[in-house]
Amino acid sequence: MKDGAPRGIRRTTASIDRAPQAAVGYRGNMPNIALELGNQVASFGVKSAYGEPQEIDGVTVTPVAFTYAGFGGASGDGGEGGGGGGVSVPVGVYVRREEGLRFEPNIVTLLVVAVPFVWVTGRALTRIIRALKK
Repeated sequence: MKDGAPRGIRRTTASIDRAPQAAVGYRGNMPNIALELGNQVASFGVKSAYGEPQEIDGVTVTPVAFTYAGFGGASGDGGEGGGGGGVSVPVGVYVRREEGLRFEPNIVTLLVVAVPFVWVTGRALTRIIRALKK
């Protein structure tokens, strides 16, 4: 290889003529977006689902949430790009008192989940009953 790269590794550079307007003037290789995002969110799991314990009037409270995150990226002749997003829904808290540890759910979240679940279950039961009557 003429650029000194080890055998099996190819160095590629984008042509400025075909690059999108945002990349005009960019000199060098684009970073691998997927690897960078993977490195940044490697510790996202448990740390995002359980918050830091807080001491309130002698009671320790640890918030709990349902978290989901997704990231994506693409590259091609037209350019490169990526994006991501996430959701965090507060589920409740763990409360540690002298009596012991107890989970207290978030009532609002419980209602938000329960109402559609009850509606879907009711619809399914009515269809099952109608099918059995025939």
